[in-house]
Amino acid sequence: MTSPRATDRPRRRRAARLAIGTLVAAATAVVALPAVPAQAAASKVVYLTFDDGPSPRYTPQVLSVLSQFGVRATFFEIGQNVAANPAVTRRVHEQGHSVQNHSWSHPDLRSLSKSAFDSQVTATDARIRAQTGTTPRCLRPPYGGVNAAVRSGAARLGKSVQMWSVDPQDWARPGRTAIERRVLDRVAPGSVVLLHDGGGDRSQTVAALPGILRTLKARGYSFALLPCR
Repeated sequence: MTSPRATDRPRRRRAARLAIGTLVAAATAVVALPAVPAQAAASKVVYLTFDDGPSPRYTPQVLSVLSQFGVRATFFEIGQNVAANPAVTRRVHEQGHSVQNHSWSHPDLRSLSKSAFDSQVTATDARIRAQTGTTPRCLRPPYGGVNAAVRSGAARLGKSVQMWSVDPQDWARPGRTAIERRVLDRVAPGSVVLLHDGGGDRSQTVAALPGILRTLKARGYSFALLPCR
């Protein structure tokens, strides 16, 4: 005669197999969930900025590369360069980029009187406004020269001071590879990258730009304008 315990063994084995199957299915369901939430992916934003333009030679080349990759950037332009190349500034604006204030003649704003400071900023505003229809809301002091007087002067004229967090020193022309590597090694979500489209030979910057954009996009970064509007 078979004991009740012997009769229950097959049932217990079947129950165990069912329980294991349920656990496996649950584990598979967890793995199938999205690995990265959409909000986390959207936070990987980089702000590209270009100083010292517009240049009739290099700014159009920068614009061409940005267009190829569908990227928008913020251009901090020098007033006297805008006066000399108004059509280039207009093209920057028409292609959806932001044009902001980088002073009239690139002085150290910390050394200026109040009236000279105001003239540097407002004269540049007027030239940019004539080409874009908008008044810049951001000021980037030349050389990164900032103190309390510069910040208060900018605020008096309705502007915020915008600096940077990644500087590959492309102005020194260290070579395409060095510029590209310095940006890619230092960039992080929210980085503001300083590059140059004017003020000298910017061929190395133009040459480095495609590799920078291609790699950052492959890493999941997107690009946005600085909040100057």
